[in-house]
Order: sequence, then structure tokens, then C-alpha cells
Amino acid sequence: MSSTRIKRAKAPPRRPVRAPKKRRKVQTSRLNAVINALPISPQRLQKVANWTIGLSLCAVAAIGAHATGVTAKIHEEWAQVVGRAGFQVKKVEVVGADRIDRLKVYDIALAQKDRSMAAVDLENVRGDLMKYGWIKDARVSRRLPDTLVVDIVERTPAAIWQHNNRLSLIDEKGVVLEPVTVATMPDLPLVIGPRANQRSQDLGRLLAEASSLKELLAGATWVGNRRWDLRFRSGETLSLPEGEAEAKAALAKFAHMDGANRLLGRGILRFDMRDPDRFVLRLPHEGQVAPAKLDDARDAVDAVAAASSAEKG
Repeated sequence: MSSTRIKRAKAPPRRPVRAPKKRRKVQTSRLNAVINALPISPQRLQKVANWTIGLSLCAVAAIGAHATGVTAKIHEEWAQVVGRAGFQVKKVEVVGADRIDRLKVYDIALAQKDRSMAAVDLENVRGDLMKYGWIKDARVSRRLPDTLVVDIVERTPAAIWQHNNRLSLIDEKGVVLEPVTVATMPDLPLVIGPRANQRSQDLGRLLAEASSLKELLAGATWVGNRRWDLRFRSGETLSLPEGEAEAKAALAKFAHMDGANRLLGRGILRFDMRDPDRFVLRLPHEGQVAPAKLDDARDAVDAVAAASSAEKG
């Protein structure tokens, strides 16, 4: 009996077991740390950066175009195109002008080198209009195809200012509106003296304390840049003290005395109230007025003296 020899397969050689590789730590820069800490994603941050760079380049290009005159040239060409299309200033419509010279407004509004509607600078037109004394405020707008609309707020005449032998119409703030002559001057109070026009508001506040005398006033003189002399239609002059409060008190007192004793229109030339403790009346000389008028003036003086004595007593 033969024996069978079994051959065993050789086992494959064992590979040496390698130790696992250690991962290298990725070092993060400070900038990356800051970016990662932001509340937006890096992708969105990149978009923002791209937009910022793009807008900056556009701004630089615009500044360069303006500096080299390219922008002005483009605007000029555009204005010419608009003008050739029929959009040119041909008419001016003025709204709110009653006393003002409309021809003056037309001249100002149409004083444009380029009549194209696109080339008209509305702010410049308004600025030129505001230099005209009568205009308190103005608004300029376009109405296509060919009209400029000028909406005006006029100043209101309040008095006539006499200075250096010239007469000028002024408003309540003393703004000079236009020159006037004796023949054309309206029935308004006359203020006289240097800077009297600038004090017209003060005069208005002063007369508000004696409304009964306001209609009787013919004019006022700003004396020495410190006080007022008031002139009445009946011919008398009232000298008021310095200081707004003192002048108001004196005028209110005079209005009360005139109401009680009828001082105006009785021939007295001047009432002097510059001294708060004295009320001085100046009478005309004999021969300057009729005897009856002089007697009436003396009676007025006696009435004032009696009233003063009663007040002190």
C-alpha cells in the first residue's frame, strides 16, 4: 500500500505592520481666523469685496472723466440732442407777481446761454431771481416741451426810506425794493436816517404798543443811531428816549395822554419825552400861527400840567 504525501501550501510572507501616519496640523493665519469669526460666509464676503472693488473702479473712472471734461462734454451733447428735438425754452410763465416788474423776471429767466430744456440750470435761475429786491422767495420748474414756470413770493412794501436825498421803498425787514420819487411814492410812513431801514422792524414793534397812533404817523427819524423821532400827520414831532423798553413806555404814556386831552392837532410843535421824569412841550412863537391856534396849544399845555400834577398827587 502506497502512501500519499500531501504537500502543504506555503503561507504568504507577512508584511510588516506600519504605524499610522500622524496628520499634520494645518496652521491657520490670523487673517483666516478673523474671516472665520465674521457672521457671514467667506463666499459672501468675497462677493462683497468684488462689488467694492468694482464700485471703486467706477468711481475712479467717473472722477477721471469729470476731471478731463468728458462728463461735461457728454452732458453738453445730450443737451444739444434734446434741444434739436424741440425741447427748448420759448416761454416763461410767472405766477404770484402782482407788484413786481414781469419783464425783469422774463429777462432773468431767459438769460441762458443755452435754451435747451436739459441745459437750463434751475438753481442758477433761482439764485439770479433772489438778487431782485422784490422777490422774497422763488421756485423755478420745467414744463415740457418749452416752458419755464417761475413761482414768486413777493415782498410787501411797509415804508419809504430817505437817505442821502434818495427815496427807496422797503419792506418790514428793511430790504430795499426799488427807488421811488416824490411824485410816485405811496402813502406809507417815511423813515429817515442812516440805517433807519434796518430798524424798521423795531419801529413796527414800537408802534404796536400804541395802535391808536399808528394811523396818525407820517414818518420817523432814526436819530444818532440810538433813538426815534416820530412825526405825525398833524405836524407835531414826538421825541422818544433811547432803549426799546423806555421808548415803548413813553409812547404808551403819550397815547394815553392824547386820548384823554387830545394833544395832537392843537398847534404844539414838539413833544419831548427823552427824559422820563419830564414831559416838555414846545409851542410856536406868536405870529407863527393864528392866535386861536396858539390859545388852543396853551390850553393843551395846561391840561397836561394838570394831569401830571394829579398823577403825582
